[in-house]
Amino acid sequence: MGWWSLFPDPHLSVSLPLSLLLSSLALILALGIAAFFLEYVRKIGCRHSLERTADSDSFFEDPNSLKKVPCPSICDPAEKYISLIIPAFNEEHRLPGALIETMNYLQQRSTVEKSFSYEVLIVDDGSTDRTSKVAFDFVRKYKIDNVRVILLGRNHGKGEAIRKGMLHSRGELLLMLDADGATKVTDLEKLETQIHALAKMNKELNSSAATPNGLSLKLSDIEVAAFGSRAHLEKQALATRKWYRNFLMKGFHLVVLLTAGPGIRDTQCGFKMFTRAAARKLFTNIRLKRWCFDVELVYLCKHLGIPMVEVSVTWSEIPGSKVRLTSIIHMLFELILIRLGYGLGIWKIHT
Repeated sequence: MGWWSLFPDPHLSVSLPLSLLLSSLALILALGIAAFFLEYVRKIGCRHSLERTADSDSFFEDPNSLKKVPCPSICDPAEKYISLIIPAFNEEHRLPGALIETMNYLQQRSTVEKSFSYEVLIVDDGSTDRTSKVAFDFVRKYKIDNVRVILLGRNHGKGEAIRKGMLHSRGELLLMLDADGATKVTDLEKLETQIHALAKMNKELNSSAATPNGLSLKLSDIEVAAFGSRAHLEKQALATRKWYRNFLMKGFHLVVLLTAGPGIRDTQCGFKMFTRAAARKLFTNIRLKRWCFDVELVYLCKHLGIPMVEVSVTWSEIPGSKVRLTSIIHMLFELILIRLGYGLGIWKIHT
């Protein structure tokens, strides 16, 4: 044994504590991230519980009579055949064209079909431009029985704007559509046809089902959802988008598949229709307020047993999109929340 063996290797004495320190820091960081996600998920659950029991907006503003019109609830019986819910955030330029096209279609159809009644709900999600003025101009023109405006005060996100509109609608059928008019409003007939077909099938499978009064189920009582889809345009989109956007979108679709499962290829199309009963279950349960509420809707439909159908729609790119590359990161964050919230049982599904 040489004299040098009496002294420890200085490199060994440093490397062991350093590796231990790095491992400890990595563990602390991982636990910190996990704790952050769990606390965030818990807070969303608590906030949702409060929103379910809190009083919501009580009145609509009528700019013509200056009177307040009582705000209906999704729990009330349907008063219209269809409600169209349009979320709007800083849409003063794109909203007028979409609303003109929408109102022209609805008026023409109501003239031909006497039983066809409608309402349009514009939900201003805290806009800082003249969106609310544009919306109220249409209320003045078409009257508050046909066009209504909900003002959220501050920006909450597209998911929350649609949730508010759904919960205050009067239709047997409820359609959400974007303020830019990217999907032709006439395509609602495609979704409507599929809704009726699914509802009829549901009735036949449950022919003995009846209301407490002994009457057969109405369309509004049957739970069905129809999702507009741009999946048939995927090849064209891949050819025109930059490679990194395609890479990010492919990655996002993979995570969506792992989160919500197969069945709906295009979860993000803003053109979706629900029966009143389906909307009542879905939008009293939904938690996410921004980008990935669409994915949560698919997840909830599966876990609540609500039949879904995907329907190809006409779609065109409209300048002024608010989706940025950073939005993808936020979407991935929300997908993690879905997995944690429902997977760990922190978010309870109310039936």
